[in-house]
Amino acid sequence: MAHDGHPFDQAIALVAQGPDRWRGHTRAAYWNMVGPFGGITAATVLQAVLRHPQCLGVPVALTVNYAAALVAGPFTVTARAARTNRSTQHWVVEVTQEAPGADGRADTGVVLTATVLTALRRDTWGIQDTPMPAVPMPQDVVSPPPWHAPIEWIKRYEVLQLQGPLPGEWDGAVSTLGPDEASLSRLWMRDAPPRPLDYASLAALADVFFPRVYLRRARRVPAGTVSMTVYFHADDALLREVGDGYVLGQARAHAFHAGFHDQSAQLWSACGKLLATSLQMVYYKE
Repeated sequence: MAHDGHPFDQAIALVAQGPDRWRGHTRAAYWNMVGPFGGITAATVLQAVLRHPQCLGVPVALTVNYAAALVAGPFTVTARAARTNRSTQHWVVEVTQEAPGADGRADTGVVLTATVLTALRRDTWGIQDTPMPAVPMPQDVVSPPPWHAPIEWIKRYEVLQLQGPLPGEWDGAVSTLGPDEASLSRLWMRDAPPRPLDYASLAALADVFFPRVYLRRARRVPAGTVSMTVYFHADDALLREVGDGYVLGQARAHAFHAGFHDQSAQLWSACGKLLATSLQMVYYKE
């Protein structure tokens, strides 16, 4: 469901360009250091699938591979149903963008590839094995440290930081916390201004966390997500239950090696229901 006028919906807006093709445009409101916030691009990819007239069911998994940074301007999303079964559907998505070539003429290049799995959810037995951690509820968080960074997309989210803020000093010191705490962040978050949660905004929230390398080693280095997968556990009823309330996010890394680190994340509703889980690989440079 679109919420006309909200910055998020303006950023993921798409115009049909024919079968399987959509036209979008980057928005300054979600700008990161060298391109759009990766979460908004992932949400745009998902939006292309959800708006496709052949879409079956709801999202189950989204994998996005960031091949290059988008530049400011228009881009094209191609979303094709590679296979449709009785209850599942497999999508292949590409984002391309024209940029000036070496000879001055426009050159179209792939900046992102993705796959999306949608499905008809069935009423079956289920259980949640990952409980929400015991944390203060949003209304009980007193004077949380504000996020400060010279990037625009951060202003599009209300964040109540509970654990794992960015370093107070960028001195290159390796964290002395134990391995379970060194790269761990917990925070309440939602769109700003508040907006009812849907699958696209949930995908974007999975990418709100700063690179774990900043926490593990207090040093500003070039870093960015190169691949992200989001697994959706919420259904439409649970999304409606969340409404425009806060979502609890938790993220940590498992290993930093040879220029890449992973990140695993979980997102819960305020009632403790698991909404989504996410895995990332993040590039970083010394």
